[in-house]
This record gives sequence, C-alpha cells and structure tokens, in this order.
Amino acid sequence: METYISFASVYDTFMDNVPYEEWGEYIHRMLCEYGVNEGIMLDLGCGTGTMTEILAGYGYDMIGVDNSVDMLELAMEKRKDSGHDILYLLQDMRAFELYGTVRAAVSVCDSVNYITEAEELREVFRLVNNYLDPGGIFLFDFNTEYKYREIMGDCTIAEERGECSFIWDNTYYEEEKINEYDLTLFIREEQPGKPSAHGELYRKFRETHYQRGYTLEEMQQLLKESGLLFLAAYDMDTKGEAMQASERICVIARESGKQRYLGDDKNINGERQKQGQETE
Repeated sequence: METYISFASVYDTFMDNVPYEEWGEYIHRMLCEYGVNEGIMLDLGCGTGTMTEILAGYGYDMIGVDNSVDMLELAMEKRKDSGHDILYLLQDMRAFELYGTVRAAVSVCDSVNYITEAEELREVFRLVNNYLDPGGIFLFDFNTEYKYREIMGDCTIAEERGECSFIWDNTYYEEEKINEYDLTLFIREEQPGKPSAHGELYRKFRETHYQRGYTLEEMQQLLKESGLLFLAAYDMDTKGEAMQASERICVIARESGKQRYLGDDKNINGERQKQGQETE
C-alpha cells in the first residue's frame, strides 16, 4: 500500500495550495466543541507531518503514523526544526498498534480513501475505536464518490513549479468506485559545478495511485459496524451540513464500548506511549 515514493520529495511543494492552517484551526475548534482540547492525539496517515505539526502547536501530544519511510523522513526534519515532541511510527493504518489509548485520533487529506476495500476500512475504524480513551473522539475527512465521479474522474491535471512538475491523469472506474491516477513527475537534479541555468537535468518518475470513493452513508455504516458512534458530518468547503454534492466531508465519531473511569478525561495509562520502534 505504500505510496508517494518519488513524489514524497516534492509533495509539500505541490500541496502548498492546501489551506493546512485553516483546516488545523477548524479541526482544533471542532475537537474543543467535543471536549478535546489537550491530551495525546493520533494522526493516521500523517504523511510529511504538516498537520501533525500544526496540531502539536495547539498543545496536543502528537503521535504520527504513516507507512511511507520517505514521508516520515520529511516529517522528522520538520520536527527537528520545530522542536515539537512528536512520536512518529512507521506502520500501516490497517494494522497499527499502540501501547495505550489516546484522547483523540484524526486522519486528514483523504488518507482513508487509500483504503480501497470496505472490509479493511472497517478494520481501521475498529482499531481506532480500540485505541481511543473512553468517549474519545475520531475526526477524519474523505473525498466523496461524487467528487471522483463528477469532478476528478477522467481529467488531467498538470503543474509546473520550476524545480519540479507533474502530470496527473485520472481514470474513474464507476462500478468499482476506484479512482486511478497516474503521476508522471519531472524533478530537477542538482549538478555540482554547473550553473543552474546550464545543463539542467530533470529526472522522470512514474507512480500509480488508487483511491476509493465512499458515500457518507457507507462511512456511517462502516463506523457502526466497527463499534464507533457517528456524531456529525460537515462539508469541508462550506463548513456547513454535508450534502450529496459535497466533495470532501469531515466526519466526527465517538468511541463506544469502554466504560469511562470516573473523573478520568485523560489517557488511561497517564504516561507517554513508547510503542514499537520509531523510524530513524
């Protein structure tokens, strides 16, 4: 399932149009509305750690999980610069393991759409429910089936940024609800001893990615089957009620099944988790 191998090095360049700060403020505000303004938080599919860093800036004790070594290396460079105490783990979200529970979990930038089998996404949700504190909150966003079918499917996107460029060809398979996109990357390589205006070399890379389009109803059913309690859904563009034509939806769910300890709103273990091997 590992993706963004060649693209990892230029991922942040091409994602500079994503309003991370605005999304981070929105996520923090929504979590506070549901009683989560501190504590340990899990970021599933954290990528290069941009949102993980933003949420750490709000005071959350962050753990980032991703299955890409290349992306996590960039995340740890950001951690070095910021000084935030973030724990990064190289794990697949379909089988992640934590030592204890967390106050909240988030998964943003359509990371869950990379789980193309409903049964596997149900397992992700089940694991989230398992590792949340009693009454803990899970917030995630996803690209809708409508977006892939009506907006992205069978279109080509191209961008050029000087040091790199890409061509992104989308093909949507409606019966399977799978969006396939072929990335062709051209990344400039430094050539020691040569002026930047002469003899520039661009190396070509190709990657193929697959995402599945889900409806809100499908997400609600998977949450229910996993044990999580669905609370609300919002359109990420308008911040209003999620609609049939919403392209990206934010879902909020609550842990269900554990008994809350009287007066305990913190991590059950009360200690910093040190599970597994951190990527070095």
